Amino acid sequence: MSVYDLTGRKALVTGGARGLGAGMAEALARAGAAVVIGDIQEEAGKATADALRESGATAAFVSLDVTEDASWESAVSQTIDELGGLDIVVNNAGVEISGLVADLDPADVRRMLEVNVLGTALGVKHAFRAMRPDGPAGNGGAVVNISSVAATIPFPGIAGYSATKSAVDRLTRVAALESGKLGYGVRVNCVYPGLVPTEMGAKLAADMETLGLWPSAEAAVGDVIALTPLGRLGEVADMADAVVFLASDGARFITGAGLPVDGGMGM
Repeated sequence: MSVYDLTGRKALVTGGARGLGAGMAEALARAGAAVVIGDIQEEAGKATADALRESGATAAFVSLDVTEDASWESAVSQTIDELGGLDIVVNNAGVEISGLVADLDPADVRRMLEVNVLGTALGVKHAFRAMRPDGPAGNGGAVVNISSVAATIPFPGIAGYSATKSAVDRLTRVAALESGKLGYGVRVNCVYPGLVPTEMGAKLAADMETLGLWPSAEAAVGDVIALTPLGRLGEVADMADAVVFLASDGARFITGAGLPVDGGMGM
């Protein structure tokens, strides 16, 4: 059996209804994992789970507001009941609200802090409680947090987002250390995706024009590509395959790490 084979593993992917999260859920399923989609977007989340089942995977949807502790407790319990365990949690749910520092909107920053930082922290919390030896799953596992290339480079118009994704990086490392020292058996890593032309990525490019930072969204995208040694934008599959790697036994001696999947943009 390949070390990248996830047959028998059970995964929960937050923000899995669409975009990067849906791609990550699909990649985990292709590798053999049973997958639960956790999202506030019920209709889209159920559709993604249905599509996975139609492809032959074991998949389900649970309602999950990542900013609420009780929602996490319920979603993890439902996942374990549905799949018979939990081995992988992918903390992908996130929001990006562009804005200049001089025009910073406290409400926008609070929203990003709640979803991107608190949401990820609660995800790690409940993954640990479920997967550690005294938990209801109890077999250890892997947590993969989704940070961003914005955590590794300065980019205009996204100060709040960049700050929250930098926090995800630091949270990942502290959590990995605690898990190791306390014998939880859970590896914790993060991925730094580059710009991907999902709905969120397209909105970010359009925002750069609106904020007056680039003459057009196309010019902003062109400059991102120019900053990327591999000479293209990222694809959903690029990010999803990295998540599968970090969740697999191929990464069995990797914890507390951040994996850039950005075509070299952040190096």
